[in-house]
Parts: sequence; C-alpha cells; structure tokens
Amino acid sequence: MSKRPNTRKFQGLPSKDQVLEFIKNADGPAGKREIAKHFRLKGQEKIALKALLKDMAEEGLIDGRKSAFHRMGGLPKVTVLRIVEIDEGEPIAIPESWQPDDATPPPRLRVIERKKQAALRKGDRILARTEEAGRGWIAHPMKKLPSEDGAMMGVLEVDKNGQAWLAPVDKKIRHSTKVSDRGGAEPGQLVLAEPAGRGRNASAKVTEVLGDPLAPKSYSLIAIHKFGIPHIFPQEVLDEAQLAAKLPLHEDKREDLRDLPIVAIDPADARDHDDAIWAEPDGKGGFKALVAIADVSYYVRPGGKLDREARKRGNSVYFPDRVVPMLPEVLSADVCSLKQDEDRAAMACHLAINAKGQITDWHFTRAVVRIHHNIAYEDAQASIDADEAPEHLQNLWGAWKLLASARDDRDPLDLDLPERRVVLNEQGQIEEIAVRERLDAHRVVEDFMIAANVAAAKALESKVQPIVYRIHEQPTREKLIALREYFDAIGKKLALGQVITPGLFNRMLKDIGDPAEKALVMEAVLRSQTQAYYGPQNAGHFGLALGSYAHFTSPIRRYADLLVHRALVDGFGLELPAPKGRIPDSTGLAERDRADLGKIADAISVTERRAMEAERDTVDRYVAAWLSSRVGEVFTTRITGVQSFGFFATIVGLGGDGLVPISTLGREYFRHDEGARALIGEDSGTKYAVGDTLELRLGEANPLTGALKFELPEGGGHQKVRPRGERPAPRKGRSFKKGPRRDKQGKHQVGQRGRPGNIRHQGRKKK
Repeated sequence: MSKRPNTRKFQGLPSKDQVLEFIKNADGPAGKREIAKHFRLKGQEKIALKALLKDMAEEGLIDGRKSAFHRMGGLPKVTVLRIVEIDEGEPIAIPESWQPDDATPPPRLRVIERKKQAALRKGDRILARTEEAGRGWIAHPMKKLPSEDGAMMGVLEVDKNGQAWLAPVDKKIRHSTKVSDRGGAEPGQLVLAEPAGRGRNASAKVTEVLGDPLAPKSYSLIAIHKFGIPHIFPQEVLDEAQLAAKLPLHEDKREDLRDLPIVAIDPADARDHDDAIWAEPDGKGGFKALVAIADVSYYVRPGGKLDREARKRGNSVYFPDRVVPMLPEVLSADVCSLKQDEDRAAMACHLAINAKGQITDWHFTRAVVRIHHNIAYEDAQASIDADEAPEHLQNLWGAWKLLASARDDRDPLDLDLPERRVVLNEQGQIEEIAVRERLDAHRVVEDFMIAANVAAAKALESKVQPIVYRIHEQPTREKLIALREYFDAIGKKLALGQVITPGLFNRMLKDIGDPAEKALVMEAVLRSQTQAYYGPQNAGHFGLALGSYAHFTSPIRRYADLLVHRALVDGFGLELPAPKGRIPDSTGLAERDRADLGKIADAISVTERRAMEAERDTVDRYVAAWLSSRVGEVFTTRITGVQSFGFFATIVGLGGDGLVPISTLGREYFRHDEGARALIGEDSGTKYAVGDTLELRLGEANPLTGALKFELPEGGGHQKVRPRGERPAPRKGRSFKKGPRRDKQGKHQVGQRGRPGNIRHQGRKKK
C-alpha cells in the first residue's frame, strides 16, 4: 500500500519539493485539482500553482500533462504499458505514452505476472500498477488490453472487388483486417503483417509470407508466432553448443555405472531421453534403485550463451509435428540424450525402497552410464504381460509395486484426464487422433520419477541449498465455496469445515457409478484446483499429497530441473575440473540465482504456461482439420462449459471443444444457472449442464483457428420474440439471456458481412 501524503494544513503556495513529494506518494491521479485540494489553495493561489507547475515542467522536474502529473523519469501509479521484450522468460514493458522530452528514454519495467494469468507476449498491452524497486521499476498487471498494433498473422483473401483482407487465425478475433500492401503475397497464403494507419484508415501491411496455411507444419508455426516462442537459435549459441558437446566425460571423476542394466522407457516417438531407471532386490523385502538423469548441468553452464538462451526459452515446446527444444539439437537429441549402448554423463539418484514402498535413504553422484536398452512403453508393457520380460524389467515392476502401494497410502489426487494424441504420416498429414492409452509402464516410470524428485527436494533441504520447488497449492476458499454451491445444485454435499485433502475428492469420485455423473463431478473438481508453478518457498504439492517436491528428472527440456541439478552440484560437492576454452568454469548455481531464485522461478512458470497454451492451441487446430471433412456428422459429445450465450461440448474420445449458441436451441427461452453450471428451458425445464452427454451435429470446423461449432441434430430455430415491454419474471441470482442477433437469412451478425475470412462463430471461452 502506498504511503498517504501528509494532510496537515499548508500555508500559502507549496515548495517544489512539497509538490514532488505529494505527486510521488499520491494514491490516485495527481492533477492540478488534486494538488490544489491537498495544499488547501484558493483563488490567486491556484493561479500561482499553475505557474509553479509550468516552471517545474520546464525545469524537467515533472511532465507537462494537465490531467495528471508525475515526476520526470517517473510513472503514474496506474498506466498502460506495452510488452517490448521477453528477457529470460520475464516480460519487459515500457509506457505506451511517454512524452517527457526527446532526450529521456522511457523506463523499462519488469512485469511481475500473476500465477493464474495467461502468459504475456511481445506486443501485448496491459493496464498495470507501477512501483519503484531499488533503481528500477516493476509493474503488476491488472488486466490485458486489446491489441492496437504489433505483428498480426492471418490468411490473405481477396473479395470480388479486388480488395485484400487479412483473415485471422486466432479464434478470439472475429474480424478481418483491410490490407493496404500485400507485399507480394498471393490469396490463400499465410502471412505476417503489421498495422498501417489508424481509425477509419486502419489497415495491415504484409511483411512476410509464410506459405500454405493448411500445409503440414503450418499449425505449429501459427502457434509459434502467435505465442512468441523463440524457435531459432542464434549462431553464437549453436557455436557454444558445439564446443560443449566436445567436453570430456571425466570418467575417472565420475561413478562408473556402465555395467548396470539401466533402461530408458519412453514414448515410441520420443525426441530425447532424459531419464533411465534400474532396480534390484535388497534381500530385505525392498529394493535398491537408481534413477539416472542426463547431466545437462555439465554442458550448460551459468553465464554462458547456452545458459542465457535456455533461460529465455524456459522449456521445450512439443507439437505433433515438431519440437522447439530448450537446447540445440547437438545436445538435446544427441550428447545429453541417454541413448542405448552409448557412454553418457548422468546425474545419478540412488534410492533405498523398503518393503512398504517408502524411500528410506538417498544420495546423489555424478556418473557415467551406458543405457542397456531404449524401449517404448508399449513394448515394455507387452513384454511384462506376456511373462517374457528379462530380469531387469521384472525388477523394475517389482520395485514399482512397492512404490505404488506407498502412493495409494498417500492417496494423491486421481483424476482420469485423457490425453489426445495426434498421429501424423511421413508427409506430415493427419493419420489418426485418439486418446493416449494409459499403461502400467507409464505409471512405473512416473512413480520412479516422483521418488527421485522428492529425494532431490529433501536432499537439498538437508544441505540448506536454494531450491526451485514445484508447488501446487490446495484449492482456495473461494474456489471451494464455488464447488460447494455447485455440489448443492446437483444434490451432493461438500462440508468446508473438514480438512480438504486429495483423498476427499478421490472418495467422492469412487462412490459415483454413472460415467456421465462422474465426468461432471471430475470436471468440477478439476476447476477447483489451483495452477502449479515454480517457486523458492515451499508450499507443498497438494495434487501429489507431498510436502516437498522439486523437478529433477527432465533437465533437457525444463530449466527448473537444470537449476535443481546445479544446486545438487553445490550441495554434494560434485564439481568437475574446469574446461579449457570459451566455456564457463562452474556447473553449480550462479550467484545471481542464489541471490534471487524467485525471479527466475517466476519467469519459467510463465514460459511453462506459454508452452501449454501453444501446445493445446495447435492440437485444437489438428482436431479441427481432422474433422473438417466430417461436417454434418453426428457425434457423441459431453458438455464441458456453460455460459449465458450457449454451451461448449467436446467429442467423447477425441476432444475438440465447440460452441452450441443459445440461439440454436429452439424458440424457448433458456436461463443461465451459474451455480448449477447449466442452461435451463423456462417452459419445458430442458437442461444442458456440464458433464451431460448428448448427440450433436458438427456444424463447422475451422482448421486455421481450431474452432468448432455444434448444433442439435434436429436443428435449431429462432428464439420466440416477446411483445414489447413483456419480460419473464426475474429470479433471484439468475438472468435471462437472448442469443446473438441474426440477419434476415438467419445468420449471425458477427463483424461486417461479406468480408472474406469472417469467422461466423463465437470463440471458446476459457474455463
């Protein structure tokens, strides 16, 4: 909270220092009126104040605005900012309007993003609260504002009059933009453009032609540009990666684990291999186990060009057709990747698992390993199911059964959330979209990784080292109250006086036999959860029911894990001889990270959200492309969200959310019951609620935006029109909503009709 200015009675005109102090500490706008009121000025004193403020502006002490002044070089308490750079995952912004004088550059503000907001990108505009921090400025976003300029992506289309338009590829944008300069682009091509002109003369100028929007790899390319994901490595980074790849392993300084039959179990299409596992009975009913992780910290050192680029990216981004790696491929797909029959540098986590599945001891070493076998999940599972598995696989399953028993005792949150899998052929075309099968082999690897992550967190705590925790806080009271109200609406109970644990939700789901009802409750529980993030202050992991948890097992693709590795190097004294040449010496934590681990933790939390949004956005486009040839077919769907303007449904077993506008539900009025998350027919009582399963016809599928639109199989109709002045009786806490306006042909009036590329649908709302 800002300090309130002193409100004592002032005599006469204030000094320049007093005015500056008031402007600095004012809670709201500091205009001439507020200054005069604060200093109790009247009559001639107000005229004198005007002259004083003019003098101060000419002296460069304050800016020259009449509505609200601020100190020269300072900022208003609340102002509009524009993101101009993403520095190591952290947005940097400048004031959108900056007019002190030509010689004073605008201040650069570090933007502190909120954990739950969508990741900001270069060019975004925000309304933010500003404050000075040390010698710099920081900004706290209040809300994201509509974009007025910056790069635009779309498909060039030309109408019958020869006018070119930029049709959007973002389903949240419903209008095409007039193109004043085609830049050599042909109709139907995917292009990048920049704004040209303002107001009525606003248009777009094509700056780059990207090619066929429906060609293989275009969908991920759209997401890369849309979300501002760095995807081209500077040459200096590639050069340093080549140098790092030639570093000696120092086998004599590492623990030699090459004789152990360590296996890496991964997806069949894995691009890199971070982790490998091994176990054998300890003769006491438990197991000795090993989790070997690529020793990325040996190759990517603090302060180097590789490190700066990895911090900027924060993580790898995985699309169906490509991966945008955190590290250059010579490291991510080769030297650091744990490949069969190749000597590799590893960080080894040694675990002791007792007969109850509890981890009783752990220690960490730097090792050299030679992977015995790279095996796909499906192949490992088939070997186990056929009783043909070699001893080293049988040992892994034996150790896992103990870990699984301990996990069941812990009772972490168990939500059955299917994952969509896009299968492409060699030409990059869609071959199949299906739900990824969930095997015991997946659980084996997951439980070994969780055990290693817990061991890493506790080991660093024991060494009093800085830790980047993976944090998942328990649901907020506000979300729990909303969940209780929803449960009340569907006849279920949730007492908030009890301790809220993951097991509470698990028992609730276990008692539900009907699949549709279970999906409904599972959706509600999922909505109540907070978003996981990285941070230096431990707050536990609610979903996994763990007190201490850190990401250790994927340093090839997550910068958070690399930071944990560096802390382990420091804590366990695992530094290796310094290399000769242009590569930094240390493989431990940098001093800047030790001093402010929260800064980089916030930054990589943002890049993680950015990657998730981009990956989901791309899969939506692939699903829409897959369905574009099946428009008119009827599918079994499940309602995933309800709003006042309609409801969203997803195809069971396939995914892809689509809107059913309320205006297509017939002539009856439907009211939105927010508590029950349902639309309810006023006359018939017909109800469309989250979790309901129903048959819907696919009306539209737009691959460019990823948007789908559904309709009732029997078709919709106009809502009936009531006589002027006649309204339904209001009900407490509920509102009546009409659908979108229609033209004479019954089409939605969205944007200006007749312009090419207009998307006649309402975009998917975030839930």
